[in-house]
Amino acid sequence: MITAILIDDDENLRNGMKQLLSRYTSQIQIIGEADSVESGVEAIEKLHPQVVFLDIQLNDGTGFDILEKIASRNGKSTSHIVFITAHEQYAIKAFRFSALDFLLKPVDPDELEIVIGKIKNILEKNDNHAHIDLLLENIRKKVDNFKRIALSNSDGIHLFEVSDIIRCESEDNYTKFFIKNNKPILISKTLKEYEELLTEHGFVRVHQSHLINLAYLKSYIKKDGGYVIMADNSNVPISQRKKESLQEILTKQLNN
Repeated sequence: MITAILIDDDENLRNGMKQLLSRYTSQIQIIGEADSVESGVEAIEKLHPQVVFLDIQLNDGTGFDILEKIASRNGKSTSHIVFITAHEQYAIKAFRFSALDFLLKPVDPDELEIVIGKIKNILEKNDNHAHIDLLLENIRKKVDNFKRIALSNSDGIHLFEVSDIIRCESEDNYTKFFIKNNKPILISKTLKEYEELLTEHGFVRVHQSHLINLAYLKSYIKKDGGYVIMADNSNVPISQRKKESLQEILTKQLNN
């Protein structure tokens, strides 16, 4: 049985979460509730739950305040955090860069089941919570252009500089990252998800299966159907429909 607490200032939403959890899983036991920053910190420190379902907006602060307080007192939380949030784009982006789980209000049962599956895997891996540190770092700085990304696989959580990612390659529903001075790492998320995160960092989707960092592009070869040579000496094909847009990007860079 996985122990959990709910932290939300809306009692109706806490009751709704309890009903969803009881309906869709028998593996999570709610051992406590809280409705504020102070009561949330107290509940975590007293009950030591394995999982905390944490609302971002509370009457006396935010869920981030709870994590900060726990970090300042105890070093860091030993609980796995699942954020519950409305459509706050900055926070959602920060979660995705930090490889943290979140649920959007109103909570979708299918999404809840997916998160519960992830929780079981993470608890088995004894996650080192480095991604929570990354989240707090990004929240403190209040920047929108995140410099580091957390990648979670069967080995654990790995933090990388976004600028060190050379390219990404799709393998069915997985994405393989090729990173400077590191072995390739396979992540169980689609290439489309990472395209959405990395486009503003100079990454371009040149093929259905390939996302490249333009900073590592060495050559654009037009023959043989068209391909690019990357800094790791890999040849990456360019799809017909991506050729024109890539040429426009490269021409614009040459003229700047």
